[in-house]
Amino acid sequence: MNLETERKFLVKDDSYKKEAVKSYEISQGYIAREEGNTVRVRLRDGVGFLTIKGRTTENGLSRPEWEMEIPADDARELMALCKRGRIQKIRHIIPAGDGLKWEVDEFLGDNTGLVMAEIELPSPETPFSRPAWLSTEVTGAKEFYNSYLSAHPFSTWGK
Repeated sequence: MNLETERKFLVKDDSYKKEAVKSYEISQGYIAREEGNTVRVRLRDGVGFLTIKGRTTENGLSRPEWEMEIPADDARELMALCKRGRIQKIRHIIPAGDGLKWEVDEFLGDNTGLVMAEIELPSPETPFSRPAWLSTEVTGAKEFYNSYLSAHPFSTWGK
């Protein structure tokens, strides 16, 4: 199983869009969420994926992840099993140098108004440059996990 290491940040403006080399739509839901473990189904530009993620490390940087491409029709059927809400977003890909890339998620639907950037790193110690459009780091903040947002949409925060 792969160990995913990533850092997450809020985004302060839309200047990142000028740097994007690719964008695509994502729809995802959670079949299971329990004690930090999740089973997610995703459709990304018509391609299905099933992902299992384990509990995040104490520092919030890493977690085990297993992902497999599945037929889009199977992904659509699995979406019907998803608990609570779904996540809808547009993901923008931005080169970060040294083979790294930023993935900036512009959330839609009940999470409209939330924009987050993440960078996946080979290790927690890997240095990376921080673009001017980054804001506050939210790595490890559970309220910014997609699984949390599916059950507690951004539009309901502060209400």
